[in-house]
Amino acid sequence: MAKRRPFFALNQPLTHGDHRRPRTRRDFIAQGFQAGMATVLGTSILGLPGRASALSIEQSVIDACGIRFDGAGKIPFICFDLAGGANIAGSNVLVGGRGGQLDFLDTAGYGKQGLPSNMIPSAINPGAPNNSFIDTTLGLAFHTDSGFLRGILEKTSASTQALINGAVIAARSENDTGNNPHNPMYGINLAGARGSLLALCGSQSSESGGNSMAPAMLINNEVRPTKVDRPSDVTGLVDVGDLVGLLSEDEVVAVMESMYHLSKHKMDRVATTDAIRQSVPCKYLESAGLAERYSNPASLNPLLDPHIVGPDGIFQSADMNDNEFRKTASVMKLVIEGYAGAGTITMGGYDYHTGDRATGEERDLRAGRCMGACLEYAARMNKPLMMYVFSDGSVFSNGMIDDSQMGRGKGVWTGDNQQTAASFFLVYNPGFRPVLLETGTSAARHQQIGYMRPSGDVETASSPAANNVNQLVQTVILNYMALHGEQGNFAQLFTSHGLSHGLGNSASMDALTAFAPIIV
Repeated sequence: MAKRRPFFALNQPLTHGDHRRPRTRRDFIAQGFQAGMATVLGTSILGLPGRASALSIEQSVIDACGIRFDGAGKIPFICFDLAGGANIAGSNVLVGGRGGQLDFLDTAGYGKQGLPSNMIPSAINPGAPNNSFIDTTLGLAFHTDSGFLRGILEKTSASTQALINGAVIAARSENDTGNNPHNPMYGINLAGARGSLLALCGSQSSESGGNSMAPAMLINNEVRPTKVDRPSDVTGLVDVGDLVGLLSEDEVVAVMESMYHLSKHKMDRVATTDAIRQSVPCKYLESAGLAERYSNPASLNPLLDPHIVGPDGIFQSADMNDNEFRKTASVMKLVIEGYAGAGTITMGGYDYHTGDRATGEERDLRAGRCMGACLEYAARMNKPLMMYVFSDGSVFSNGMIDDSQMGRGKGVWTGDNQQTAASFFLVYNPGFRPVLLETGTSAARHQQIGYMRPSGDVETASSPAANNVNQLVQTVILNYMALHGEQGNFAQLFTSHGLSHGLGNSASMDALTAFAPIIV
């Protein structure tokens, strides 16, 4: 008989004896047969950017054309969609009882979440400076041996880490299905996130822009995703034609401006509608902005950005052989520099209940490196960032231990279990570490929204988000708006678009809000 490998290699597809053969796109991504690709959600040409100061056209004319060269001015937003049901609670981010992350669960509860009794948060850890298994370097409490945490710390500097804080949401969702309406992208767009070149970017050519669905009530077909899964696709988003090759950048801008004036003069003399009279010359003005900023599309190339790839970059050249790193570099470049308002990065192969621990640890570590890269790039660009991490369902351990080097002495992942699921978000702010909405004993209940039972299962009555994925998405949107000081507009935003929400009144929404504003 053939001897089975003790664990699955980092890019090896996951084969499960208790699963049917993969048939759908979602099955292939969750089990790692197909990588989660990056996609971009495009808008009309109205958002094309440029340096307004270099145009001789008056700013009032640019404003009248509805052209924005600087994006919408909102906080960049990136979410990670870990397809297949990754572990988040316990072994990565600590989730406790009513009192918050450090209101410890039972030993059996942590065992279900993959932590043996000698590694639970309340145990003594002689190998750690604080003698415990609790790490609050990022504000949010992680397990000291979290794969996510190790990856994030590897890619971020100490100065970046000091300006990060986060919150975890105890919330269950169905296992192994694309029908979870997890993706918040349309809601983030509704809250005002738009880029100067694109509206949003995502990880799949699906309606949501990611692996999981978007809530049906938030879907806006005007901003449906267009796929981008490599740096060359990012540079290919802009084509200014042959004119730039024949003339200098300044000459091209001058030509476009002249065409604007000629068109406007012609339109003013022709009997036509006001809309046509304005739109035709404005198109030439938009093209002038496009040619000015993107005469060299290589300026968008993440591979040529020394902050991203190079001796002093977040990634080394060899890292770009990994599709997940290439994809992350492309999306974070677009979003953090403001070319796209928000983005989703789907990572496949997180259905890792393979009877070992090593497979999941390696994939968690790589995901953490991608998360850390986004946070560090935001710091280098001096931009704030909200980063949200979710997965469709979760996993559990039956208590067996993987003592291999990569198993790290932790519990093997035995099967799917939606009861142990959670999501979390981290916020980087270049000015100061984000501050929780309340201080003292109440602060812990803002750092952890909802809670778990001592058994390690989500208490489904602990928050509106705990047992309703639509309301989980609404909670994330609420927290995004709160970072701008706009949480008071949340209910009005939904009702003005003919939508409903289930987060209750303003007092209830305050209880679901983690941080005080960082932009006002």
